[in-house]
Amino acid sequence: MNKFLTILFSSFLIFSCSNNDFKIDRNEINKGIVYEVNVRQYSKEGSFKAVTNDIPKIKDLGVEILWLMPIHPIGKEKRKGGLGSYYSISDYKGINPEFGNEEDLKELVKVAHENNMIVIMDWVANHTAWDHSWIKNNPDFYTKNSDGEITDPINPYTGESWGWTDVADLNFDSSEMRIEMIDAMKYWIEEFNIDGYRCDAAHSCPVDFWKESINELRKIKNVFMLAESDPFNVGGFELINSFEMSYNWQGHHILNEISKGYKTAKDLKENIQRNLDIYEDNHILLNFTSNHDENTWAGTVFDRMGESYLTMSVLTYVMPGIPLLYNGQEYSLNKRLEFFEKDFIPKENKELVEFYTSLGQIKRNNKALHFSKDTKFNLKDTNDNDVLIIERSLENQTILFISNLSDESKEISHDINGDYRNLISGQITNFNSIETLNFKSWDYLLLEKL
Repeated sequence: MNKFLTILFSSFLIFSCSNNDFKIDRNEINKGIVYEVNVRQYSKEGSFKAVTNDIPKIKDLGVEILWLMPIHPIGKEKRKGGLGSYYSISDYKGINPEFGNEEDLKELVKVAHENNMIVIMDWVANHTAWDHSWIKNNPDFYTKNSDGEITDPINPYTGESWGWTDVADLNFDSSEMRIEMIDAMKYWIEEFNIDGYRCDAAHSCPVDFWKESINELRKIKNVFMLAESDPFNVGGFELINSFEMSYNWQGHHILNEISKGYKTAKDLKENIQRNLDIYEDNHILLNFTSNHDENTWAGTVFDRMGESYLTMSVLTYVMPGIPLLYNGQEYSLNKRLEFFEKDFIPKENKELVEFYTSLGQIKRNNKALHFSKDTKFNLKDTNDNDVLIIERSLENQTILFISNLSDESKEISHDINGDYRNLISGQITNFNSIETLNFKSWDYLLLEKL
């Protein structure tokens, strides 16, 4: 081998090793949060490069898992709006040119790994765009009606269309389609060093498909898998237990309903206790106040939660599981981002950047707030249905969350003893001589036992 080829080959080996030696550390994941990136709307540029440039800022929020919404080319046939839905994919192995090119994505993953974050991609297995090559070349890959026509996805409970008319429903009875799908999932791990997937509408695909695909992916890498589903949907616990993380949809809806006065802290306490009882100890729940669907279709956190939004945000860090931030929440995102058109997150308002950065540091620095199968939860009894008191303990550390989940002032009786440090203000309080606590509407305390 001549000198030039030797140098070239050595450089290739160095690059290959440096690009693929990143290891997923579950213990680190358990200390942090998930951050969802809507690449198109993250910035005015709507590019991978804009996200890459901000990765150190994102890391400061306590992020360990960076979730990229779909990055694939979007179908043009039957497209909704001017740019279409991210979830209408015309090529599972392609990149949306709006966002950049392959090198831009590789650089994003590389910088995320350098900041000790894993990167998971949105994976849409249930359907494709109408101009995906499979429509023409492999029509048997799709669900057909009694007339032999390919259909859009159908609601199994009603037999009617979900209204997702811009996509064609895939047929999981086709073993060839499954092979092609799994091959595409492998592609991003092998070629781009992706660390796992957030699986869109996971309950819409058979459980055995997910088991097969996850098993195949883990022959390549110990991937992290998040299901957009819960055990109260199709697939139940057999589906959920195939993934490391799933959505706490019911808990999220209760947070919304408490904010509107429809439910109380008592309902949330019952939900938390049920979750502790029914989920496996090592299964992670994803807690959130917003995401791309909620923001666009249900409203911003300010629309849905009003004055309670900060308290509800802190709750997602205290409830069993790991919290999610949707991009822009740290910038007080107060508009619904467009789904089918170009939009962007205004980043002038930085009032909440410090709040979420501090919250991320508190979670990372306090062991009792880490996700662990050994964490002990004590949902304390109160004399008021609007009052929630959660005690979390792990090893020798105890965290206490006390809250008034109502729009009225409360006088809270308690049985708390000893010295506690307020993790927000740093103030130390001895509770032995304090019989009651006066809380304004939506007030909370996050305390560490000394």
